[in-house]
Amino acid sequence: MTKRDYDAIVVGSGPNGLAAAITLQRAGLSVLLVEAKETVGGGLRSAQLTLPGFVHDVCSAIHPLAVASPFFKTLPLVEHGLKFILPGLAAAHPFDDGDAAALYSSVEQTAQSFGDDEHTYTSLMKRLVKDWPHIAADVLSPPRIPRHPLEMAFFGLKALMPAAHLAKRFHTKKAKGLWAGMAAHSMQPLSNLATSAIGLVLMLAGHTDGWPIPKGGSSAIANALASYFQSIGGRIETNFHVRSLQQLPSARAVLFDVTPKQLLQIAGHEFSSFYQWQLKRYRYGMGVFKIDWALDDAIPFTATECRKAGTVHLGNTWEETVAAEQATANGKHPQKPFVLLAQQSLFDASRAPKGKHTAWAYCHVPNGSTVDMTEAIEKQIERFAPGFRERILAKHVMNTKQMETYNSNYIGGDINGGAFDIDQLFTRPALRLSPYKTSAKGIYLCSSSTPPGGGVHGMCGYHAAKRALKDVFQLKAEALH
Repeated sequence: MTKRDYDAIVVGSGPNGLAAAITLQRAGLSVLLVEAKETVGGGLRSAQLTLPGFVHDVCSAIHPLAVASPFFKTLPLVEHGLKFILPGLAAAHPFDDGDAAALYSSVEQTAQSFGDDEHTYTSLMKRLVKDWPHIAADVLSPPRIPRHPLEMAFFGLKALMPAAHLAKRFHTKKAKGLWAGMAAHSMQPLSNLATSAIGLVLMLAGHTDGWPIPKGGSSAIANALASYFQSIGGRIETNFHVRSLQQLPSARAVLFDVTPKQLLQIAGHEFSSFYQWQLKRYRYGMGVFKIDWALDDAIPFTATECRKAGTVHLGNTWEETVAAEQATANGKHPQKPFVLLAQQSLFDASRAPKGKHTAWAYCHVPNGSTVDMTEAIEKQIERFAPGFRERILAKHVMNTKQMETYNSNYIGGDINGGAFDIDQLFTRPALRLSPYKTSAKGIYLCSSSTPPGGGVHGMCGYHAAKRALKDVFQLKAEALH
């Protein structure tokens, strides 16, 4: 057998690339992880974007699935410097009348806050929360025979519903509004099939492990993963921008933490014409317009719940959130966009100088949009927190083009690695027996363009590495605990 420089190479060091590299290294292989930027992380990076001493998360900020991830739970990341902080409330959703809905850790407390919808919420969520430890690994996996079929069927029947259909069960402003904000993370019209899936998973995470903030910034997650990978013998090379396979050392398997567009550019000539056709048909979804602020005080939300929450969804009523997401899907820029806001410095003092604060927010925009949404986003915040603008010391904005320049996986500003609608929920990036395996021997895709999709959970990388271990090395990955 020809001697290779490495057993496996992973291209890209986002959470999935890191997960793939760790899985392969834990199996006893020699693994090289290469990254185009100066530091590892992909969407897990933090920087002083505004003023000295203000630490902002450049991409992802709150991480419900990082602690819920069945793979990450097997890693000793605490020993490698990772500390999660749980806000008092996972999420809040304010309304124009000064009231707000909230996702509490307790199903019962959340349900009680909904008044007439208490029983509806309890009947929906209580069994799902009980079942979650048994189905989490299957939910965060490619389609397969579930280990607990009845529990998975109970979840699946609800997850495949349009969020609009599930919303009909609720009658109160609070329950419908909170559900709108959760489902809007799907980045598509809430009338689409399967838009309930992401909303349910986020609520389940809130009721089980919470929506944690990594102390010091999102880069802490990437740094801990990289530190662990190196501690077990893995090698990392940064400033290594892969444009062709010829740049890489020899290896028996290469796994790419990139989307189909980049994969075609790097290795398309190795693929069958049919697989190339499939990848070219892959669709990307909405983009995001993002702002970071340095503030001289905390955001003065009117609703008490919003001042206790790590994440605040600014969408007002169900109807308004639905309209904003539909308009964006139609290629428009709503005057009242749905805004996702995080206020990490309320719970992590390391993010800002003493007495000061940071804020992070984005809204959905059409893919590739260069429209400046600063005014629209700040109006939405001011609407629910009068006096917010008076507290701004500095700001940093990124449109979809700048997001893609920063992270080439964010095609047109799409942070999910591709549209997450029903057509691509089970077939991302192509309809194949294994979504991770390309048509070329030894080349695999391990990014969020594969199941289970976007989110900081590493499961795409873990499953892709398992596939490579089986195909190329005739090995089994360590079992999930």
